[in-house]
Amino acid sequence: MDVVIDNLPRYLDGFSKTLILLAASGVIALILGTLIAAMRISPIPSLRWFATVYTELARNTPLTLVLFFCAFILPYLGVRFDYMILAIIGLSYYTSPFVAEALRSGVNGVPVGQAEAARSLGFGFSQSVSLIILPQAFRMTVPPLINVFIALTKNTSVAGGFFVAELFTIGKELANANGQAVIAVLLGVATFYLIITVPLGLLAVQLEKKWVVAR
Repeated sequence: MDVVIDNLPRYLDGFSKTLILLAASGVIALILGTLIAAMRISPIPSLRWFATVYTELARNTPLTLVLFFCAFILPYLGVRFDYMILAIIGLSYYTSPFVAEALRSGVNGVPVGQAEAARSLGFGFSQSVSLIILPQAFRMTVPPLINVFIALTKNTSVAGGFFVAELFTIGKELANANGQAVIAVLLGVATFYLIITVPLGLLAVQLEKKWVVAR
């Protein structure tokens, strides 16, 4: 494991970029996904149509193709951002429909009487969704949402193919430079990923016990 210790600063640099990709993309995807989920249950047909098309298009497009578009096509069209920002855009877009579908499943689990009670109190659609339905849906979909973010953690490795030196890219470079210690290098990469994913899994279990509302 000497190769891991000797190259720890490089591991930490890649790990920090992975954390930035995860945090930024996760927050943006959560916001976008929440909006798309709300549009999917909207009484306005055009909003439902847009959200459905967005979800199906984003969910069924390979992540590699999405990041290729962000890294090469967007700059060609005049969008001048750092590759890190472009990777965040691509990961956020790709992840948001999975967030939306997880939330929509939670919305479907909220008793219809909740919405009817909100309407009887004079709440409009936006008030009913933001104050009554979505808070319950979030609690009911904690484990699926955490799983989405665990998948996002692993998906950040794809950004390494598009000029972002995240953790997996650093691992590949170290493996190529230390052919006699490839296993140790890859174990080091796996360990850093586990530092993210294992706590997320434990967090899902704890939040599920605390927040999940009985159907």
